[in-house]
Amino acid sequence: MTSKERVLTAFARKQPDRVPIDYFCNPGIDRRLKQHYGLREDDDEGLRRALGVDFRGVDAPYAGPKLHPDVPDRMLDIWGIRRRWIANESGGYWDYCDFPLRTATREQIEAWPLPSPDHFDYAAIPEQCARHKDFCVHAGGPGTCDIINKDGMLRTMEQVLVDLVTDDPAGLALIDRRLAVQHEITARILEAGRGRIDFLWIGEDLGTQIGPLISLNLFRKHIRPRHQKFVDLAKQWKIPVMIHSCGSSSWAFDDFAEMGIAVVDTLQPEAKDMAPAYLKKRFGKKLAFHGCISTAGPVAFGTAAQTVKNVRDTLKVMMPGGGYAFAPTHQLQDNSPTENVVAMYDAARKYGKY
Repeated sequence: MTSKERVLTAFARKQPDRVPIDYFCNPGIDRRLKQHYGLREDDDEGLRRALGVDFRGVDAPYAGPKLHPDVPDRMLDIWGIRRRWIANESGGYWDYCDFPLRTATREQIEAWPLPSPDHFDYAAIPEQCARHKDFCVHAGGPGTCDIINKDGMLRTMEQVLVDLVTDDPAGLALIDRRLAVQHEITARILEAGRGRIDFLWIGEDLGTQIGPLISLNLFRKHIRPRHQKFVDLAKQWKIPVMIHSCGSSSWAFDDFAEMGIAVVDTLQPEAKDMAPAYLKKRFGKKLAFHGCISTAGPVAFGTAAQTVKNVRDTLKVMMPGGGYAFAPTHQLQDNSPTENVVAMYDAARKYGKY
């Protein structure tokens, strides 16, 4: 099978020739993997081919005006989200900070500069699709239509949760303004793809390690109807939807299936009601799965042999009948030994064959 055929077969809950493979990483481990395979530091495509990755993403680059003034010691994006560098023993990361809309009124939120859908280069999409024609091509990602995290980066997660519980007009205005822009951008990307985009990826983190982050009623009131607009957009193009959700989120999986979502991503096995055997038995007839290899498990803290055992144990549960794509639960962290990550992908290719 081609990568495209392999992924779409698995997403249809059928059995491909081998388990599809995906990859996400932090910069440190990505750099070390490229060194391991003798690749240039910028050779992302070469690394994905070395690992056997079946997925490729497409996106429309922003080509509009600068929307937010620079802030010293901060990284800013087009939405006005601010990040600061936090160093640690394995390198560091850009952490969200300042939260400029934490106490904003509705009027201030309505005046906050957001990107215009007109200011993205959709002409880049056909070339990206053509370059990745043999791979499974997706639009969107874990941050597409994500409400709690993305709005929390501007307003704090705590305040967004309060907004949802209290129907705060300011918070709901931010959610709907941002999603309206993102929906239009997504619609134009799919249009520019002209049927060569294979699935839409959306996201919403709904769980902690021990249980739900919000109630099912609150999900159905505020999250589900807003996500449904993106699912319906994918339906117009007859492509499946995959949703990213960290933590204990299986309590929402029945709703995902009812909405028309086909695949669930992340699947942190250490979280409550997220063990691979539970997910496969409880939801395997209505949803496909993408993830399950914990970035906080043996790949980070064990040996190469323990990593291989974790991969084999997961495949043994998730492979039967199809419906599974192999992937880390989140970005592989910089504290993961290079030999463990190499062993992880070697094992996926070796033991993931049907």
